[in-house]
Amino acid sequence: MTIRLPAAVIRLGAREIGRRVLNPALPWEVQRRRLDRLVGSWPLPRGTSVTKTLLNGVHAEVVAVGQPGQEGAGQTADPCGGAAVATVVHFHGGGYCVGSPAEARSWAARLSARAGCRVVLPDYRLAPEHPHPAAVEDARAVLGAVRGEAAGGPVIVSGDSAGGGLALAALLARPGSGDSAAGLASGVSGVAGCILLSPWLDLTADRAAAAELVRRDVLLSPDWLEACASAYVPTADLADPSVSPLQAELAGLPPLLIQSGTDDLLAPDAERLAVRASAAGVDVTYTRWPGLWHDFVLQPDLVAAADSALSQASWFIARLTR
Repeated sequence: MTIRLPAAVIRLGAREIGRRVLNPALPWEVQRRRLDRLVGSWPLPRGTSVTKTLLNGVHAEVVAVGQPGQEGAGQTADPCGGAAVATVVHFHGGGYCVGSPAEARSWAARLSARAGCRVVLPDYRLAPEHPHPAAVEDARAVLGAVRGEAAGGPVIVSGDSAGGGLALAALLARPGSGDSAAGLASGVSGVAGCILLSPWLDLTADRAAAAELVRRDVLLSPDWLEACASAYVPTADLADPSVSPLQAELAGLPPLLIQSGTDDLLAPDAERLAVRASAAGVDVTYTRWPGLWHDFVLQPDLVAAADSALSQASWFIARLTR
């Protein structure tokens, strides 16, 4: 069911999330609980299957809509079993400190319905309990499992916000780069493409310096991002490419789809990635929507621009599948 709301109304709701959930004055557990309670109530399309699974020791959900051979929610299943369809591995956002698969479940279900793909949502370890490189290790472990079971279908890596940075870091990681999952090949190998939604790609950037973006973004604040960065990387170098993938060499990446809003505090990261990756010879599709805030893409059926972004993601997957 589609319930269109004016962008101004959704903007007010996003502002409340920024104040009452993504607030550095709140303990991480409180932020996590409030965010899960909020996103867990979002309705899913009819026919959605949400299946629990374990991939190289990492818990994950597999979301699919209207595809044959689905198993009931709560059962363990091969995320790529049956027909050779595309598999999207999407890493949720939350500054590496909050969030869960529930955050991206609505987007994943609607992408599955449009693109005919399965979407794997890893429940990777969070900081500060599990600082860097735990999330990168989990991401590469999941990618290794999915690539090994894809049964001929293309694998696309995806992520929103910090999950976008994690997705790119996992792709750029090389053997011997601190990865503890033995036997995994280079991250890029076997991945057909990458979708990045409002990605957080450079933890070294001074977000407070972009005063106009700070004013316009209703969801994120420089203080919250700084708290997340300190919790995620308490000792390592913030410029390490596995932390800030914009610091890495980008040549050899698969095709990229990058989506952002002009009122997104992290919009400069998306633009810098598009410029640098294009200069490195990567196939880049970069779109930004005017007047839209951070992670607006995760609100399809509520915001018309999010529907447009979802259609573009579906097109991108179809292009890679062909």
